[in-house]
Amino acid sequence: MSSPSTDPSSVPCRVISDTRDRVGESPVWSVTEQALYWGDIEGRRIHRWDGAAGTVQSWHTPERVGCIVLSARGGLVAAMESGVFEVTLLAPPALRATLLVGITHPMDMGLASPVGAVFCLDEAGLSPARVDGLITPNGMAFSPDGRCYYLSDSHPSVQKIWAFDLDPANGAVSQRRGFIDMSPLPGRPDGAAVDEQGNYWICGNDAGLVHCFSPQGQLLRSVPVPVAKPSMCAFGGPDLRTLFVASILPATVSADQPGLNGAVFALDCGATGLPEPVFSRFPTQA
Repeated sequence: MSSPSTDPSSVPCRVISDTRDRVGESPVWSVTEQALYWGDIEGRRIHRWDGAAGTVQSWHTPERVGCIVLSARGGLVAAMESGVFEVTLLAPPALRATLLVGITHPMDMGLASPVGAVFCLDEAGLSPARVDGLITPNGMAFSPDGRCYYLSDSHPSVQKIWAFDLDPANGAVSQRRGFIDMSPLPGRPDGAAVDEQGNYWICGNDAGLVHCFSPQGQLLRSVPVPVAKPSMCAFGGPDLRTLFVASILPATVSADQPGLNGAVFALDCGATGLPEPVFSRFPTQA
């Protein structure tokens, strides 16, 4: 196999937001609004970039927000420190967060303990762990037919990506198998997305790259971004042909220093994504 392309001039990359997020995460494209949402975990903020106006709005969250998803009832659903919340965005920077289900879990990744797990939220509430034994769970994505589930552990001692069979009706996973070992490749496996061809795009944290793998796990290309720590990517734009990439402001770099760390980028990578699923299976209230 020939070496994947990493020529910076081959992929146009532009900054869409210079919010300098401490830990930019979970970019989500709304087809209906033609807007990108994402969070800043350590900054305790949710951002929205309007694709037509090119403007950014921001809201303060009461806790660190790990990931977000579009809600069928409008607004967002967000996983925060103490549980999963339904989020209504008010006049910035205010929002209303309504607890859907609480959860208790360790949050000190510095301990490198394999206590991370994946749960499923639906009408029945929060399920028992579907996958456990993880240190830093990451890289969650789904095949175009919804029957293959991808998950990574980005901790330096692991750096692996797995594939599972998925039952879309109930979220059950089975047949865990190795998909990619990122240890010999540049960058740790962070957040990911899947395009319409089933290719798996994952940020190579610490390497300034976004890697693209075929459904068979073959490295097809590695696309550079102008920061060392890209964190997660998502497809969007009017034709779903833009790859948005969030990034991290390293702890050793202050927000007032020059640079693009913590910014969000848009890449014209030649691939087409899939519309973001909308969460609709809210837990039944007692």
